[in-house]
Amino acid sequence: MQIEIDSGSGFCFGVTTAIRKAEEELEKGGILYCLGDIVHNGMECERLKDMGLVTINHADMRELHDVKVLLRAHGEPPETYELARRNNIEIIDATCPVVLQLQKRIKQQYEMGDGQIVIFGKKGHAEVLGLVGQTGSSAIVIENFDEVKRLDFTRDIYLYSQTTKSLDEYHRIIDYIQSHISPGATFKSFDTICRSVANRMPNISQFAARHDLILFVCGRKSSNGKVLYNECLRVNPNTHLVEDAHEIEPSWLDGIQSVGICGATSTPRWLMEQCRDAIQQLA
Repeated sequence: MQIEIDSGSGFCFGVTTAIRKAEEELEKGGILYCLGDIVHNGMECERLKDMGLVTINHADMRELHDVKVLLRAHGEPPETYELARRNNIEIIDATCPVVLQLQKRIKQQYEMGDGQIVIFGKKGHAEVLGLVGQTGSSAIVIENFDEVKRLDFTRDIYLYSQTTKSLDEYHRIIDYIQSHISPGATFKSFDTICRSVANRMPNISQFAARHDLILFVCGRKSSNGKVLYNECLRVNPNTHLVEDAHEIEPSWLDGIQSVGICGATSTPRWLMEQCRDAIQQLA
C-alpha cells in the first residue's frame, strides 16, 4: 500500500512562529500563559501543556498580574493590550504578521471616519474579534455570500476578509457589491486573504484526487480545517476526518491501494506521521 503525506499540509508560518515562541519561553522556566488555545489542535495543545503552557481565557487574564501571557497567531483587540498594561502583564506577541497588517489597515480606515467597514469572516472567531476590535466594535461581520444582501448599498463600503477565508467566495461577494452599490457611494475591497492558506485549496484538491483514500487530520475546532476537509470530500468522497490515529477504522483500508494523509494549517506534521505509522501497522 502506498502512503503519502501531503507536503503542503501542516502548520502555516503564523502558527509555526507562535509555537516556536512558546517553546523558547517555556525553556527559560517559569509559567507561561496562553490566551486561548495556541492552535486549534487538541493533540498539539496537550504537548505544549506537558511542557508547562497554561491556557487561559479573557476572564482568567483579568485576574492575573505580573506574569507572561502569549498572544497566539490569531491576534487580539486593543482592549487586551490595555488590560495587560494595567495588570503589569508581559505580552509575548505571536500575532501573525499577515493578521497584524490587516488589523492596522482596518484601524486606519476606521479612524478616517465614514462608511461601513465590512469583514467577511466567522462571527466569534478569535481573528475576527481582533479585527472588529480595531473599529470600536462597529464593523459588520458577514459569514457567507447570502449575508452580503443586508448591507446598506447607499453608503460607502470598505470590505476586508479574515485571512483564512475562501478566495472564491470573497470574489463573489466583491462582484455582488460592485453590481449593487449606489452610484453616489464608494466601494473598496482589500485583498487580505493569506496566500499560504488560499493556495492550499487547489493543491489539496489535486492531492485528494490522486489517492483511493484520504485521511484529513485536523482538530474539529479548526475553521480552516473544515474548509479544506470539505474540499477533499468534494474531490474524493472516500475522505475521512480524524483528530488522531486512534480514530482510524481498519475497515477503511479494505481494497485500498493508496492513502493520502493531509491536514489543516493547525495540524502538526508529527500527528500526520503518527497516522501514517498506524496505517502501516494495520495494512
